[in-house]
Amino acid sequence: MKSLLVFLAVGALSVLASSRAARQADRSFLVSVLATSGLVFVLVGAFLGPSAAAVYTAADLEAMQPLLSFGLGAAGLFIGLNLEPGVLRGLPAPVFRAAGAQALAAMGAVSIPLAAVLYASTPLGVLQSLGAGVALGASAGVSSGHYAVLWYRSGRMERAQSVAVALLATLDDLGGLLLLAVAMAIGSGATPLHGLGLVALTAALGLLNGALLAYLCRRVEDPSELVAIVLGGAALVSGAAAFLSLSALLAGIACGATLSQIGGKSVDRLWKALSRMDRPLYLLLLFLIGVQVRLDDWPAWMLVPIFVALRFLAKVYGGRWGRKVASGSVPLPRDVGYALLAQGGVSLCILAETFTLVGRARAQVVFDAGVLGALLNEVLAATAFPRAFLTPPRDAQRELKEAGLA
Repeated sequence: MKSLLVFLAVGALSVLASSRAARQADRSFLVSVLATSGLVFVLVGAFLGPSAAAVYTAADLEAMQPLLSFGLGAAGLFIGLNLEPGVLRGLPAPVFRAAGAQALAAMGAVSIPLAAVLYASTPLGVLQSLGAGVALGASAGVSSGHYAVLWYRSGRMERAQSVAVALLATLDDLGGLLLLAVAMAIGSGATPLHGLGLVALTAALGLLNGALLAYLCRRVEDPSELVAIVLGGAALVSGAAAFLSLSALLAGIACGATLSQIGGKSVDRLWKALSRMDRPLYLLLLFLIGVQVRLDDWPAWMLVPIFVALRFLAKVYGGRWGRKVASGSVPLPRDVGYALLAQGGVSLCILAETFTLVGRARAQVVFDAGVLGALLNEVLAATAFPRAFLTPPRDAQRELKEAGLA
């Protein structure tokens, strides 16, 4: 009873934190950041979990697994609904080059070293360690653009730069999700070929459910009925994925993407109906992820500094590389890597999906290290974000010489 009451209280707080008043730019910047990122719900969940206040016991965590799978499936469905292939096809090639450069730098710099560390320090085998390293790399490659949005709303950042940073963060999300599929192919099956078959089955499951939802929504006008259909679809796709030991997140993305492409005008009505409830569901999912974290997992704490340091260096230098390959065609900040240090909720969904598929016994250390690293990266991003706009002295001198002024 106590755990249920706490969950209902957190649900009420998620609705309050989703209000526009909590995210207005004229509020305290710290309050705006906490309300926008939602990572405070992860902290609350970790504090209430078995390793701290113990409001939720290990038995509660096992009982909450279906709810966690539903949250991941619903999150994937919302991500898929946001995908617009037409917009992505219309982006100039330098945008993809810039996003790919800095994302690949973070993924590679984190995946390979941490896979080696996990293989040397844990009972995981070669493929399992590689899969866990790739999952951490996928999480590391993901970025969040909420700082750019807040700075633009507060008048401290130009709109063009804010849109460019947010666009790179969105492409980072897609890259991280693709790498999650790679991690699934490597580590979820008996062989990589078997794992690849599981990924294909996941995509087929999402596609079929998306087509079913598009058919059910095509003539529905009532918003409440639309919400009921979509939430039922999210429950169906996540439940089927969990039953088959597949990724509910990836199945939900395939479902949402299919619905967005063949749903027609019903998609617009659907977004209007969901506009007030997608964020509270997202915050509740972050709470459920936080509850799974063990704060007394000391091996994970030993991995956290390595994860944070590797990702920081990769994002900073990868961002400079990305800005260089963009050739000035995208209005990126001087050091765009500093603007992409925050990870956001998609990275936590990737970690939670790995944790759900692999199992608590084998993935707890990887999951804890990734979540704790994401929380530290949020703090790091708060102090490092302004550095994205500072002109390094050597670059300033070089630009003056090129202009013939020095």
